Amino acid sequence: MVKPIFKILLPILLVCVTVSCRVDLFGLFVSTDLDERFKEKNNFTFLNTVGGTTVTLGNEYSFIVITDIHTEGGDAHGLENIKTVIESNPEIKFAVFCGDNTQTGAEQDIRKIIEIARSLGIPVYPVIGNHDIYFGNWSVWKGLIGSTSYRVNGDSATLFILDSANGFFGKGQLDWLENELKSAYGRVFVFSHHNLFAGSAVNIQQMADTKEIARIVSLVSRKRGIMFTGHSHERLIKETGGGLYINIEDFISNKTYCLVSVKGTGVSYDFRKL
Repeated sequence: MVKPIFKILLPILLVCVTVSCRVDLFGLFVSTDLDERFKEKNNFTFLNTVGGTTVTLGNEYSFIVITDIHTEGGDAHGLENIKTVIESNPEIKFAVFCGDNTQTGAEQDIRKIIEIARSLGIPVYPVIGNHDIYFGNWSVWKGLIGSTSYRVNGDSATLFILDSANGFFGKGQLDWLENELKSAYGRVFVFSHHNLFAGSAVNIQQMADTKEIARIVSLVSRKRGIMFTGHSHERLIKETGGGLYINIEDFISNKTYCLVSVKGTGVSYDFRKL
């Protein structure tokens, strides 16, 4: 069921008004509805060109998470240079671009992100962010990338990409995640744009619905999973309920990426800069 317009716009304003990158309020108010995007969860336009929704990992592997690139005017702020990191580390099996890949969802900027992703030589899994749906540009994402909620199956891990671009997950998406987790194999990694937690009591920039936060924490905890987010442009690590939540600072200003390494029974992560 489509949510009333005020339920869509109010959470966006609450979580985005203090964002450290530029917010275009007109673009914000003509963004799109989560329910509309969730219907496209099996449309893998871009993923089908870079290995689809399966990935070979093995028992020891690494992956990269980058968030808040804010590509604008075809300028990805040096993201192209991540290729040198990948080429120098053969253990890196995939990368996740964790939302706000573009400033306004413009076609040339989404095409730039795709161009870079295809040049990396490994699967890249894009996450949609609030900036990526500005000006109704979900239609561009849909045509060039496809789904915003999807599952990636690995031989030793399962990845879940979630859509939180409107500031909430929605019951349908969380029901889907709960059902999919029942058959998740190996380690569970979850990726979404909006951060669940804030670094201080005065920072309102986080997911708007506390009931949704409680539910997804419960779901992630069942699998002792690790969830990666961005959006607030700050680093925050939180362990709760058996799950680990890693919020990564932005790429646009800090040139930061998170290198995650899995070795046997352990998972480590390291924040690095290009």
